[in-house]
Amino acid sequence: MKLALLADIHLGFRQYHRHTAAGINQREADVANAFRGAVDGVLTARPDLIILAGDFFHSVRPTNQAIVFAFQQLQRLVHGCPDAPVILLAGNHDTPRSVETGSILTLFREVGVEVVDVAPRRLVYPDLDLAVLAVPHPALVGPERPELRPHSDARYQVLTMHAEIEGTFPSDRDAVEYGGALVRPSDYDPAEWTFVALGHYHVQHRVAPNAWYAGALEYVSTNPWGELRDEDERGFTGKGWLLVDLDSGEVARRPVPAARRLMDLPPIEGADLSAAELDRLIGDRVHALSDGIDDQIVRLVIYDVPRHISREMDHAAIRAFKSQALHFHLDMRRPRSHRTIGVGGPGRRQTLPEIVEEYLGRRPLPEEVDRAAFVGLGTELLAQVAREEVVE
Repeated sequence: MKLALLADIHLGFRQYHRHTAAGINQREADVANAFRGAVDGVLTARPDLIILAGDFFHSVRPTNQAIVFAFQQLQRLVHGCPDAPVILLAGNHDTPRSVETGSILTLFREVGVEVVDVAPRRLVYPDLDLAVLAVPHPALVGPERPELRPHSDARYQVLTMHAEIEGTFPSDRDAVEYGGALVRPSDYDPAEWTFVALGHYHVQHRVAPNAWYAGALEYVSTNPWGELRDEDERGFTGKGWLLVDLDSGEVARRPVPAARRLMDLPPIEGADLSAAELDRLIGDRVHALSDGIDDQIVRLVIYDVPRHISREMDHAAIRAFKSQALHFHLDMRRPRSHRTIGVGGPGRRQTLPEIVEEYLGRRPLPEEVDRAAFVGLGTELLAQVAREEVVE
């Protein structure tokens, strides 16, 4: 009995300003191609069960183009593996803030997909001797938590959730999606299940011998550089999906080739360096790449660069690098300033990030916008602006 686990596909994700010849955002096209490649792999593997563990779309209101593409690929799965149930969970990105709004995912029931969008469902497949408890994001953020235990005598017992397992994500949370539902280790016991299939964490990760996050198929978080570091620390480089043998317990990683490289160049310590010296070091970092930076996604961090030095740098050369790459992020961070506060001051003033966070936390939002994700993105963008020198 084999299970294919895919998660965090984020169809419709858009980033940067480059477009394809057809007028599609290049990163949106990259994400779509990654899913198409994963579907190709699943069809070759011909599993007995296919789970899409949440965040199928990047937003609750995807474009018509993303919806049509999703229909095409799901039809391929259903027709290519006619005896394999296809289960699609709603993640936090797929879930409207109001239940009355309705989920776009329900459309895919028309092609034979088991969509689990609001309440948990216990799905039983007697011909496969299989029972699946499918728990979408909304079921884990409501006032009553579902019981996460098997309720049948089927041979194969699978639990699938879109959730954050407490203690699993990195402590600095740089590469972590906001808005996830927290599940504590005491809330469920992996030993009661044949396999636990998880979505929400974009880095492939083993929670227990029989409990895994599949990870995303592309770099679709607000901080892909944090994902790179997290992947390196966990030893799971690159993106892909999982093929699980429910009899032996073997979990095989199935990589999906990246459309382009994501490169974090060795940082530069810029203290006491002249503009000319920084220009030379930037050029050295870029030219050291044997395959170049054409159409790639590149970041180079330079620490402790005073504003007057950054103004004197060779901006024409930097613009040339930007035109070569799909995205060239020169992240120049100014020296930290130290401010002395008078003894007679009326008290601690709020910092700008604190003011912004407080404001975003109480302003009215459309019902489909996830407030936690909205606030997190706003404060992260503010922090990024504060530490980088914008190069036109």
